[in-house]
Amino acid sequence: MRILLVDDEVELTEPLSRVLQREGYSVQVAHDGETGYNLAVADQFDLLILDWMMPGLSGLDMCRQLRAHHLTTPVIFLTAKDTLNDRVEGLDAGADDYLVKPFELRELLARVRALLRRPPIREETQETTLQYQDLILDSLNQVAKRGGGLLPERTIELSEKEAQLLQYLMRYPHQLLPHQQIYDAVWGTSDQPSSNALAAQMRLLRRKVEHENESVLIHTVYGKGYRFGSPSETR
Repeated sequence: MRILLVDDEVELTEPLSRVLQREGYSVQVAHDGETGYNLAVADQFDLLILDWMMPGLSGLDMCRQLRAHHLTTPVIFLTAKDTLNDRVEGLDAGADDYLVKPFELRELLARVRALLRRPPIREETQETTLQYQDLILDSLNQVAKRGGGLLPERTIELSEKEAQLLQYLMRYPHQLLPHQQIYDAVWGTSDQPSSNALAAQMRLLRRKVEHENESVLIHTVYGKGYRFGSPSETR
């Protein structure tokens, strides 16, 4: 079982990760919310343990964003925020459990075991039909449609990898998606292609998705990755 532990307190994460590893879990640690978020969406974890208050992206906002993008991995909050309103807010954000610092280690381990005993939510809950402006993707059937209005509607036939890549881009409009994050999400961590495979796939996808007189949707952020969406719009 794989656990992602996200907390900016090194004095907590180091001993806690050792204890979890002694219990037989594989543990990855991040010390800020943005790094934790990128790891959570790029890889597959069985459980997320999140601190609420962190610099930059808070654990609360991280949880909300993950749930908004249909990531169903169980979440436990570890936090000093202990009022009833705090608990309600954390659970409403999508957390499955909530433990107040300081906590008893035996209780945390019991809650970890309880959440990991739950059957996983089936992947069918993830959207297979996505729309952005005049582009509609049916990833299940590997086909997209674009146009309408002033431009004639056209059908775009996609390969399996092109459909997977476009689906991932459309799930995170206006966000910078690093190269490695896309590799991990589309190809998987155990089957990494050659270094130029992503650029080649993007060229093929652009030729199909972006024709003359159509707005550009796939943008290269040189040296970093790609961003999907119209530059004239903001999140």
